[in-house]
Amino acid sequence: MFAYNISGRLNFTRQQRQFKKWYVTILIMDEEKKYDIDVSVRTAYLPEQSDEDADRHVFAYTITISNTGTVASQLISRHWIITSGDGNVHEVRGLGVVGEQPLLKPGDSFEYTSGTAISSLAGSMKGSYQMVAEDGFHFTVDIPEFILSVPRVLH
Repeated sequence: MFAYNISGRLNFTRQQRQFKKWYVTILIMDEEKKYDIDVSVRTAYLPEQSDEDADRHVFAYTITISNTGTVASQLISRHWIITSGDGNVHEVRGLGVVGEQPLLKPGDSFEYTSGTAISSLAGSMKGSYQMVAEDGFHFTVDIPEFILSVPRVLH
């Protein structure tokens, strides 16, 4: 049941407003699930490639990218922010990852290993992947900050 006010506009009842809010929330949640990419990270210190005397500490990181959404999506580019414990910040931007621009169908995963060097015993990385879905929608996947640390330096 709708009611009109004096200006001729619809007046929605409280229940109708609540339903509208609920319906819009569901639509937003469905859209978010449609383009849902999970990223997990494992890191390892590489002492054989590091040089403590030169303040060069090398780390490998293995990333698993999983399409948990409902639409195939392709990784187009990456952006990394690498921060050393001494405050030195280095940004990296480029196409794809390890020379590839993987297309992930729903349920697919892609794993790769790469590396970085920092000038302190501990630091961090964070970043994002720029993706395009098969329906043409462009979106960004944020990669939360993760720690790079020589063993026994942090905890």
